Amino acid sequence: MAAGGTLLLNLSSAPRSSSRQSSAVKRKLQSPNGNPPLKRKRKPSINTFKKCATEADIREKGSSSQKSLPKKQLTDNRNESQKSKPFIKTSSLFKNNPDIPEIHRKAVQQVQENVFTTDSFSQLDLHPHLISTINTVLKISSMTSVQKQTIPVLLQGKDALVRSQTGSGKTLAYGIPLVQSLQGMESKIQRSDGPYALILVPTREPFAWIVPGVLMGGEKRKSEKARLRKGINILISTPGRLVDHIKSTECIHFRRTQWLIIDEADRILDLGFEKDVAVILNALNAERETRQNVLLSATLTEGVTRLADISLNDPISISIVDEIQKALKPASQTGRQASSSSNHMDQENFAVPEKLKQYVMMVPSKLRLVTLAAFILEKCKFEKHHKMIIFFSSCEQVEFHYELLLNVLSGGLESEQPEHSSVSSAHLQFLRLHGNMEQEERTEVFQEFLKSKTGTLLCTDVAARGLDLPQVTWIVQYNAPASPAEYIHRIGRTARIGCHGNSLLVLAPSEAEYVSLLASHKINISEIKMEKVLSSLMKDDRFKLHRPGRKKSCGTDPQEVRERATVLQTKFENYVHSSEGTVRWAKKAMQSFLCAYTTYPRNLKHIFHVKSLHLGHVAKSFGLRDAPQNLTALPAAGSKKKTKPRPKRSDLLKKTHGKHHLAEILRSEYSSGMDTGVSKVKKKKKQTKPGNQQIPT
Repeated sequence: MAAGGTLLLNLSSAPRSSSRQSSAVKRKLQSPNGNPPLKRKRKPSINTFKKCATEADIREKGSSSQKSLPKKQLTDNRNESQKSKPFIKTSSLFKNNPDIPEIHRKAVQQVQENVFTTDSFSQLDLHPHLISTINTVLKISSMTSVQKQTIPVLLQGKDALVRSQTGSGKTLAYGIPLVQSLQGMESKIQRSDGPYALILVPTREPFAWIVPGVLMGGEKRKSEKARLRKGINILISTPGRLVDHIKSTECIHFRRTQWLIIDEADRILDLGFEKDVAVILNALNAERETRQNVLLSATLTEGVTRLADISLNDPISISIVDEIQKALKPASQTGRQASSSSNHMDQENFAVPEKLKQYVMMVPSKLRLVTLAAFILEKCKFEKHHKMIIFFSSCEQVEFHYELLLNVLSGGLESEQPEHSSVSSAHLQFLRLHGNMEQEERTEVFQEFLKSKTGTLLCTDVAARGLDLPQVTWIVQYNAPASPAEYIHRIGRTARIGCHGNSLLVLAPSEAEYVSLLASHKINISEIKMEKVLSSLMKDDRFKLHRPGRKKSCGTDPQEVRERATVLQTKFENYVHSSEGTVRWAKKAMQSFLCAYTTYPRNLKHIFHVKSLHLGHVAKSFGLRDAPQNLTALPAAGSKKKTKPRPKRSDLLKKTHGKHHLAEILRSEYSSGMDTGVSKVKKKKKQTKPGNQQIPT
């Protein structure tokens, strides 16, 4: 699962277009008397500032002033005004970008699942105390659709395969029958009896508030063994941790286990736990063959179907999505079956929450960072009442953007806030969550974000499933997911249990076809224009370009929006280039992004291909002023040497992509501008991230 070892990328140069761009920049940086351009490290020339203004503006002002004033006087006037003008080292963000294509997609009828019904829990044959707890403690009065159909089936003691959208109440759909069954047993349950119910979950964070006993990676095995000896009646565990105890803990047994619940089954299989689940099933069958089995999933994949075949006994199939689709189909098509299971999987339609609004935004690579920052400022600072989750494709990207946004948006810029500014200096809260973090830290972050009313959580797909985080109003997918199913699970963190929510998918112009792919699965997305998001920078005078004689800002002048975006980009670049450590960390984040980009499945390679990326533009999105000439000499991210993590965890770079193997992948996919040889990497013992803090591996 971990990003262990050095990731080898031999990127010797950017594409050829960058050479033409650099020559144009050189001509622009020449002084009026024809001297060669000044280097970046020297004292900047006033003409360097021309990079941030429009070319037409410069030509008009330059030509008129040169005609009306002598050359010497003109130079003196420029030197006097130089002190009042900011120096911006970055090149223009708005030149040489690819055209943003128009999104052409068919209007699709989206499958929407009505979450709540009018039926109450009192209509079920449940213990009065259980009904009272549901109504008063959980503050739930009516059942959801999946609960209405699942609870009666499970109360009858039947196996079930349950498919319903994320955030629809599947946990209570099996939790209520489980508690009802255990409290109604003739002989009173003793703690020493051991587990009566076993619940398998894919990740560590969920259910910590509802269960009597949890086994999960990151905790001490010794303390878990002590709890097992005392007894746990409802045991919730991740598959890998439970297998560890089955093999090494003598006191664990399943003699009285009457329930097996496999929650988030599709995610469990995605993480590579299929063999572990088989070991657990064999252990259960060896001690007790008869039990009630429940398998729950938001998507019905081929793997889920295979798992249901080996774990369920004559199950009742409950699918809210299929019933909605049958209601939408003409009567003649109601009984028609799919031609094959593989075809069914490819064309699977996903249900989305009724009150979820989905958006997509096309952003060229150079503008990704400032556009993301502008969106965060708009929603979490100016509107203030939003709670946001941003998904990245690797742990290194999460760490880098967390440090960058925390220091520039929430830290450094606040100290620069002028007293007369109309914008309040409300503190922006940033948190991060990924699989490389220690379990204790992950739990703290999860609890902090759970309790907060506002804030931004930067994370990998470790937070894409199973986490019930209330009041999340925005999901931002900064890196596109590898499948429509993963897209559904990410957006499922908002608009839960009938609440309102929004999602934003950020795509590069070369990735526009991904919208059509989602539409083929009945996922309907509206477009947000990048310019509209960037215009929110007009609300904050910290990004204003102060020039003598300039009138006060009014409206959303496109040129001033571009200037403010450039000022913000410069602040990011200044922070990244403030030390060798931050530059190195930015390169590692870019390296991990490129590595993750090569791992998109084959059927998406025509949309996400490394060859379509402009490395110089991608570098800008990581606060780097130039495309790295050679990333192979960088040490691995992280300094502490830890035990090898589990493979096949999708939120991290797979360990199978070793140094030489990764270089070969990138050479085959991005042959232009790359060296033929592979540089040898010297391993370093320690590497620190910005602020001299060590990064966990």
